Amino acid sequence: MALLVAGAFFMEILDASIIAPAIPAIATSFGVAAVDVNLAISAYLVTVAVLIPCSGWLADRFGIRPVFLTAIAVFTVASLGCALSTSLPMLVGMRVAQGVGGALMVPVGRLAVLRSSAKTDLVRAIALLTWPALAAPVVAPALGGAIATVGSWRWIFFVNIPIGLVGFVLALRLIRRQPAAAPTPPFDWRGLVLLGGGIAAMLIAVEGVRADGTPWTGVAAGMLLGVACLAMSAHHLRRSPAPLIRPAVLRVRTLRVSVTGGSVYRLVVTAVPFLVPLLFQLEFGWSPFAAGLMVTALFLGNLTIKPVTTPLMRRWGIKRVLLVTGIASVAWFGMLAVLRPGVPVAVMVLILYVSGALRSIGFTAYASLAFADVDGEELTHANTLNAAVQELAAGLGIAVAALALTVLTSFAATFVVLGVVLALSLIETVRLPGDAGAHVTGSS
Repeated sequence: MALLVAGAFFMEILDASIIAPAIPAIATSFGVAAVDVNLAISAYLVTVAVLIPCSGWLADRFGIRPVFLTAIAVFTVASLGCALSTSLPMLVGMRVAQGVGGALMVPVGRLAVLRSSAKTDLVRAIALLTWPALAAPVVAPALGGAIATVGSWRWIFFVNIPIGLVGFVLALRLIRRQPAAAPTPPFDWRGLVLLGGGIAAMLIAVEGVRADGTPWTGVAAGMLLGVACLAMSAHHLRRSPAPLIRPAVLRVRTLRVSVTGGSVYRLVVTAVPFLVPLLFQLEFGWSPFAAGLMVTALFLGNLTIKPVTTPLMRRWGIKRVLLVTGIASVAWFGMLAVLRPGVPVAVMVLILYVSGALRSIGFTAYASLAFADVDGEELTHANTLNAAVQELAAGLGIAVAALALTVLTSFAATFVVLGVVLALSLIETVRLPGDAGAHVTGSS
């Protein structure tokens, strides 16, 4: 089940960014300006962000199995619609439909895994669920470019169809029916509008960030609107008798550390796959293909270290792993800052490989910590809250990196600043008890 949900997660994240390299081909096909095709990317991202908060309520109301199956079906059919689109408005509409499926597919699937896993199996399940978030953003640009170059841009969406069909059949067999849930409270529409609107406003603002010129006034306005909506949503959710997400779950210390420190961690490390290709193209003068090929070292680091992450946490405990990995990650941003033309390629590959490995360990440790002490009906709220915050953090990472690069006009200085921001994630980690999450890792 965890592998099934991981596959769905990979497909959803991949679809968020794989279209970017094919924008010129799509624009030519529809006879529109390339910049207009960005709407198809934004439509998907915003739809996912807005609807994630309601995934928990839908799972409780209709059951995990039917919601997950419906999400896969919607995503697959919408992918076919994207591939067969005859105009940009049709493509944007199908991308919105894809976003509906994607917003429910992953949080609801993860909830199924969390509810079905014993605490002693949680770390292993989480390790499987986290690799897509690490791998997909790295491989998407190269894969999208290869598909658009060798074949038609439409194959970017056609490849989802057999994957979706296999996923649907496997879900029928693996996602077990659950007994009828207790009556659910009325849907919190106000919470969805405020929370979803805040996340959407901030992500739309992030979409305006460009390496070759950003309308910072518009971006700042979007960010302020988003912050205002999120502040009002926090006030509403605390006072509502039946909130869309229950903020009280943050009283669980391990979850709170994962939501706060983990979101800062994700924000910073998400910026690396954005900055590194720009560094190789703008300062090194490399081609997009050569830059993308070098970034695959991050991907290799992510994957090859994965079998070691669970034994590390079992041997040393989550707190110690987070502290050591966090300190090493901060230091490694200093290593990224020394990348210069003339540095041997083998050294650059090693630096990126270790960076990817550290990402993998940190992601898995935070994800394992998040649900270590959450049980019962609080699991739904914890899962939904964590998913929404991580989605927002991933989007903000690019904006923070672009802003730092614009202000500092130096890749080296930008990496140093990101390392300092990453150090902030260690503050709450230091305050964790030494045995945090010990009952899920089995560490002594």
